[in-house]
Amino acid sequence: MEDVTKSAESLNISNDNGASEPAVIGPAPPPPGADLSALFGNLPPGALAASAANASGKPMTVDETFAEMNKHPLFMTSLPADDENEELAALQALAYEGTPLENAQNFKEQGNECFKAKQWKDAKEFYGKGIAVLVKADRERRDPAFKAKVEEEKRKQEEEKRKAAAEGDAKAKMEADLENVEAEMPIPEDQEKKEELSEEETIKQETALLETLYCNRAACHLSLANYRSCTLDCAAALRINPSNLKALYRSGRALLSVSKIAEADDACARGLEIDPNNAALKQLARDLIAKNEEIQRKQRAEAERLEKERRRQLLKKAALEARGIKTRSTDDPPSMEDACIKLVPDELDPQSELSFPCMLLYPLKLESDFIKEFRETESVGQHLEYILPDMPWDEDEEYNSPEKVECYMESLTGGLIKVPLKASLLRVLSSGKTEVVDELVRVFVVPKNKAEGWIKEWKEKKASEKK
Repeated sequence: MEDVTKSAESLNISNDNGASEPAVIGPAPPPPGADLSALFGNLPPGALAASAANASGKPMTVDETFAEMNKHPLFMTSLPADDENEELAALQALAYEGTPLENAQNFKEQGNECFKAKQWKDAKEFYGKGIAVLVKADRERRDPAFKAKVEEEKRKQEEEKRKAAAEGDAKAKMEADLENVEAEMPIPEDQEKKEELSEEETIKQETALLETLYCNRAACHLSLANYRSCTLDCAAALRINPSNLKALYRSGRALLSVSKIAEADDACARGLEIDPNNAALKQLARDLIAKNEEIQRKQRAEAERLEKERRRQLLKKAALEARGIKTRSTDDPPSMEDACIKLVPDELDPQSELSFPCMLLYPLKLESDFIKEFRETESVGQHLEYILPDMPWDEDEEYNSPEKVECYMESLTGGLIKVPLKASLLRVLSSGKTEVVDELVRVFVVPKNKAEGWIKEWKEKKASEKK
């Protein structure tokens, strides 16, 4: 206890006034910009000071400092465009330093960390790298030609390393020589025997890990809504282990998401055969039933809609034929939204009246008006009564009343027929002299005092078109 007290007291010294103050432990920190190489015996003088300066010898700015830090793999925020970063290349090579089983296990663990953080894309990439490692290892075992090709590539890489070591510094050469010595060291017989005996276990572990990686990557695809890729990975896992419940569940979920009910139901049923009490699969089964009922409701509604539309078209066609109204369609019909020829007020009642979309055209003014429902019992004059007064473009008041205008429709031969203002639309259309093109009735409206000149121009234009 006394030693502790003395040690504590020894940390206080007295100043000129007799008051005690804390003692300074160790030397004071160096000022900013000082050469710190003295603190590091293995560095040349000025090395640290130089590292904090740019090419001009001036202290680096904050941006330059961050740029310099970004060259180191531990601080990188993005991969460099070139392949000259030796530290990064070394770290990337470390990922494949072990056995295929070790490398794949490492990729799986990295993928799991990303998956926990909901970084689905990154997790998918790590799982994919693990799968690639194991698939390659399996192919090497099964395909002697492929194995020979891989070994030849490794031999070339080792040869390049030896050449680089010979041209590099002594340290690199020493490391290369050490690797060569280690490669040439004979393997003890007992160790060699142990590896031969463990090959079967290695294959077993690699197969189990490959199944897990496929299943995990399928989970990433499911979270990313890559449903087809999810089903493919689940299928790969199920080829290894047909009883993999996670693969069956995720496959069922993916298939349900794209409304493939039969396939999803098959996956769910297979899973429930293995584990009837699996909560996730039971919920999937309930969701399948609900989705199937929803699809059937939509199918019934669509079938009813199509049947109604078919009957509507048949009744409309019969009504037009019964009235002797000619119709024709072109390859470029006008856009009229939901306006069309129909029976009103009930489209499915044969006793209803026909209604036509109608365009009133004012060719001398390049203006128009659209009537969405022009019933067969109505006349052109009835509509002009409320349309013509107070037209903003009728400055000369040539159109301000039905009595000042004449109406025409194009005939079947390309000429013009005059439309009486008081005649019903049915009377005009059933005369056999005109037709309804693309379900739209077109009526030309011109002032009486200019009708003769306009008709002359129409005939001249049609005559020139026939030449």
